Amino acid sequence: MGRLVGSMRILRVLGVLLVIVIILGVVQMVRPVPQPAVAVTVPSLRVSGSRPSLPWPASGEAAVAVQGIGQMGSFGGNQPVPIGSVAKVMTALVVLDKHPLVLGAQGPTITITAQQAAAYQAIANTAQSLVPVRAGEKLSEYQLLQALLIPSGNDIASILADWIAGSQEAFVREMNAKAKQLGLRHTTYADASGLSQQTVSTAKDQLRLAEVAMGNPVFAQVVGQPQVVLPVAGLVYNYNKEVTHQGVIGVKTGSTLAAGGCFVVAANRTVDGRNLVVLAAVFGQSTAEPLALAISDGLNLVNAAAKAVRPVRVFARGAQVAEVTTPWQGVQPVVAGSGVQFLGWPGLAASMRLKAPTPSTPAAAGQTVGRLTVDLGSQRAKVAVRLADPLPAPTVRRRLSRP
Repeated sequence: MGRLVGSMRILRVLGVLLVIVIILGVVQMVRPVPQPAVAVTVPSLRVSGSRPSLPWPASGEAAVAVQGIGQMGSFGGNQPVPIGSVAKVMTALVVLDKHPLVLGAQGPTITITAQQAAAYQAIANTAQSLVPVRAGEKLSEYQLLQALLIPSGNDIASILADWIAGSQEAFVREMNAKAKQLGLRHTTYADASGLSQQTVSTAKDQLRLAEVAMGNPVFAQVVGQPQVVLPVAGLVYNYNKEVTHQGVIGVKTGSTLAAGGCFVVAANRTVDGRNLVVLAAVFGQSTAEPLALAISDGLNLVNAAAKAVRPVRVFARGAQVAEVTTPWQGVQPVVAGSGVQFLGWPGLAASMRLKAPTPSTPAAAGQTVGRLTVDLGSQRAKVAVRLADPLPAPTVRRRLSRP
């Protein structure tokens, strides 16, 4: 009898243990499985090779960039220096901000006052770049921009400043506010014409400004004109004599005793069948013909930069760009569904960002698990990323044995 009772107790214990095991097994089976995680393996890739060697000027400051890709390099530090009439690029942008124009429009008409005509006469025999005006002369906004940017009229800069802001001082405040808005941290404007040696900037800042300015169709049209006829001044020529030559489409020259020869240039170039705008800025040239030297140096930089640009393969189709991790399978490769190729040069870095929802399991090899955004400058590509191998669901054994 005692043995029977003992056996029954053992059976009860075993039954309880069996129930516990079953319950634990059910709990393990129904517990949420850790989700697969997809992550980029290399968030950025740098283009291999030596950085381009560029023909920098012997003195002063310079910088070169390719629109839509980025700045290729700079020379002479990044210290603010006088920029002469290159300041009129900002003057024009402030005007166009206040009174936007579309291509073909003339905009509001301004009548030259007796005071403005007298101001011109007072400095007519100086060495400044001026555009003759006469009291009662009517000039449209578009004509004033032409007079400002093509023959580089200092007097026109003053007329525009008064028209836009009511005074030279108020206009300069607007110029500096625009510079701050654009992130031109080393730029300070003291006047609308650039005649003041306190109007200073850097080659890097002015390249940034030139890219913005050339993005305005009206500005780009004006600085791309080699000559223009104005009501009183008659036929006037662009100080940038290279416009329409060698692919040059703008932007602005400058030359004062303090600034030396200054030149910011934009030119069309074709690389691998694609049209590019290459920009260069040269400041502080001080030879016997400073402006001519600045123009020559700027064109040399444009040509060398264009030759340095080449097709750049960031990765090929099928290259591993990410990985998926699961507790039951470990790390598995995720590959690009297509290749990515941009234009660039050695030293540039392409950044990559992945948007990948949690993959469901099981998943077959080749299944899309996310989308990769690749950026190089303003060039962008979006690429589907796929599993290189099948991604199985966790087995029963794995579910039961996990901690």
